Amino acid sequence: MDKQGTFWGGRTSRRCVLAGLLAWGAVLPGLATAALPETVQQLKPSVLMVGTYAETDTPRFNFRGTGFAVLEGRHVLTNAHVIPEAASLIEGRRLVVQVPEGKGKWSQRTALVVAQDVSRDLALLSVEGAPVKPLRLASADQLREGMDIALMGFPLAGAVGYTAVTHRGVLAAMTDVVLPPPVAQALSPRAIRQLRDGGFQVMQLDVTAYPGNSGGPVFEPDSGLVLGVVSMVLIKGTRESALSSPTGITYAIPADVAAEFVRSSKP
Repeated sequence: MDKQGTFWGGRTSRRCVLAGLLAWGAVLPGLATAALPETVQQLKPSVLMVGTYAETDTPRFNFRGTGFAVLEGRHVLTNAHVIPEAASLIEGRRLVVQVPEGKGKWSQRTALVVAQDVSRDLALLSVEGAPVKPLRLASADQLREGMDIALMGFPLAGAVGYTAVTHRGVLAAMTDVVLPPPVAQALSPRAIRQLRDGGFQVMQLDVTAYPGNSGGPVFEPDSGLVLGVVSMVLIKGTRESALSSPTGITYAIPADVAAEFVRSSKP
């Protein structure tokens, strides 16, 4: 019994305490990500493979990275570095996305580049065919350091099979995309371009992404809300250019930056 006379040992009060803990979710370890398996199943149909296709190539489909459906479902958001140079799309080779159809089946769709932003490593594609269920992009105030996150993509390309893989971690920090170097001579061309185009903050994640994850969504485990877009190239040319070995840290472009890019690029 407390000073106000409330008997905390009773069955009714214990139920109230348990209900309060369940409502807060984060108080008990694991509750915040209890819905992750269901969220993964909801998101997988919207996460696509981006690559090129040509009858004369071996293999015919050349995987380049991950993307996911946005807007009304006929557009795909991915990284700019995932998109091949225009000069390579010749002699029957075209940009395509592979849309999952369930049970290891894929539907190949021709894609066209709507817009690219190299400084933010983002690209928007238009895709032919039926719409794909689009994912929702978070706003800046929905990103909180320390929050649980998950990311989905196709790590290591075809080396481990073409299936969407999910990794879970934490949003470790929001940090500037370019760190000031000790001397101006240490600035790389990419960093100089980034500073000229305007710096912004990126998501630092304590989860390891692999080649092939580029362009994939970082999302909230319980809601599926997209928090960011994985980028494996943008940061390695700026923040980590002086590192000679992998750090195990992954970076992502925040969803609000991606959303502004999508809004300004939509035809």
